[in-house]
Formats: sequence, C-alpha cells, structure tokens
Amino acid sequence: MFLAVSEIRHSKLRYALVVVVMALVAYLVTFLTGLSYGLAQENRSAVDHWDADDVILSDDANGGLALSSISGDKAEAVRADRKATLLQSASVTHQAGAGSADGTDVRLLGIDASGFLAPAISEGRMFRTSQETVVDSTLATRDGIRLGDRLAFSGTDRTMKVVGFTSNAQLSVSPVMYMSQAGFRRLGVSGILSRSSDAVSAVITRGRVKSVPKGVDVVSIADFIQDLPGYRAQVLTFGFMIGFLVVIAAVVIGVFLYVLTLQKRSVFGVLKAQGVSTGFLSRSVVVQTLLLSVCGVVVGGALALGTALVLPDAVPFQSDVPLLAAATVLMVLSAVASSAFSARAVAHVDPVEAIA
Repeated sequence: MFLAVSEIRHSKLRYALVVVVMALVAYLVTFLTGLSYGLAQENRSAVDHWDADDVILSDDANGGLALSSISGDKAEAVRADRKATLLQSASVTHQAGAGSADGTDVRLLGIDASGFLAPAISEGRMFRTSQETVVDSTLATRDGIRLGDRLAFSGTDRTMKVVGFTSNAQLSVSPVMYMSQAGFRRLGVSGILSRSSDAVSAVITRGRVKSVPKGVDVVSIADFIQDLPGYRAQVLTFGFMIGFLVVIAAVVIGVFLYVLTLQKRSVFGVLKAQGVSTGFLSRSVVVQTLLLSVCGVVVGGALALGTALVLPDAVPFQSDVPLLAAATVLMVLSAVASSAFSARAVAHVDPVEAIA
C-alpha cells in the first residue's frame, strides 16, 4: 500500500489521466445502467404492482395481453387461491377541450376497485363510478393533467374524470389509466373486447392455480414480463452495451498500467536488487489499480447521479442501488483483473538487466 500510494503521489499527472479515463467510462456505464433500469420499469411497473403469480390468457394470444380475450364463462371457471379479472386496451387521450393538442398514448385497465389489482393512491381517491379514472402520475408531470380534468379518448366521444393519481404505473412504456370495468366497456375503445360483451383480457391470480378451462394458457408473471413488446430486446441490448463497456474499461486501465510498469522496469530492478520481493511489488501494482479504479468509479458515478438531477422528466432515468452497486463492483473487479498483466511484467524483471 505504501509503495502504491507513494508512486501515485510522485506521478500525479500520469495517474490522474488513468482516473479520468476510468471516471468517464464509469460515468457512461452508470448512466446507461440507470437508463436501462428506467426503461425496463416503464415497461413493467404496473405488472410489478399486481404482486401476482400467474396471468391466464386466451391460448391464441401468443402470450400477449393486447390480443387476449377470455369469455365471462371461462373466466368464472378459473379456480385459484385468489383471482381478479382485467380488461386492457391501448388508446390516445388528451384533455377535453384541448382542441388539436397532441394526445398521449396510454394503457386503459378495467379492474375491480376493491380487488388486489387496485393501485395505491398517491393523490386524490379511488374511482367510484364508471365515469371516473385513476391515472399514472407521469400524466401530471409530463402533460399537466390535474385532478378534476376530463380526458377524451380516440375512437369515442365519451370522457373520463380524473379523481386520483398513482405512482409508477406504466405498461409497455405508456402510462396506465385505471377505471372500473363498467367504465372501460362504456368507452368501447377496444377492438377485441366488445362493449356489450362480458369478455375480459386476462385473469390475474395469486397463489396456486387449481384448474382452468380449455382454450386458455397459464403464463407465469416472469414469462409474461419477458413477452411484453420490446422488453426482452431492450434488456438484452442494454445488457450487452454495459458488459462491453466494462470490458473496454478493464482493457484501457490494463494497457495504461502495463505501459507505466514497463517505464518503471529499472526502478523495479533496483528494488529487487535491494531485496524487495516480487510478491510485494506485484501486490503493489494490484493495490495501485484498485485505488485508481475505485477513485474513477466514485467520480464517474457521482457525475452520473448529478446529471440525473437535471434531466427532464421525459428521460426515464431511475437509480436502483443493487443494480448500480453490481455494475460498480464489476468495473472495479475487471480493472483489478487487468492488472495481472502488469504484475506478470514485474515478475519477469531481471534486476541485472534492468539496472544495466
């Protein structure tokens, strides 16, 4: 530790450049990690709030909620520890009387206000009639929707009154609007679920599913989330990007320190001639890499989190402590692993040759 710190203090500029490079890569990795997590949450946060075990869909829906339609008789025939029916549709909404204002893509969910699918209310109250709705809070922060506003929908002349807000309720990167099933059918905006029908999009269950009728599939929540449109591709894309960045950071730090090690061959040769062991010198290189990588990661992470504070609401950046900690530890470990090349170079230094 003493030798590693002494070298850093002696050659401040050289090692400052290493820290800057590591900080820039850490900044990018941290920012992409937060962006990836935020986008993933915009795909699935509403589903996570269900706290369910399985989703029962029609067998011709290909695992997707939008194409599923289960008759009322089949939904009633499902036997499970706990179950709730759900109606779902996509639509475009804007404030009634807003004229030609741009609309917002939303997901309409018809639920039972007293069931376990009901969201937690962050402001206002739960809907009580077929003309009231509870909406995701992003409609307030991004679109200026307020309690008491009436929302119009594409494909219908009916409106809904906003009586409550809920937090983190998004599905397929669209804010969710909760309403009663009677209110959902009143709008009649779905092309799959008829307004006069008793069909539902899905049956959501908690606990054990005891029996289901023919013509439906039982899909676990984990598989259902993976089949959300674009979710799997998005997670894999960001995962590979972050993984490659970590590898690149390790290679860059390893090359920097390897070059610095080669420049100090004569110094290491003198130390070996004076009786300093190869193990001590190798550990010094590893500790030096650890200190530099930790400093770089801390600086880069702080810059990324500081940037997140000034980002507009439209940017889906969210910090997840375990995920950011895992990315940080992985960067540090990769950098330390890359120091093995420098340690190997130290081990092959011949004192006589280096001094000559």
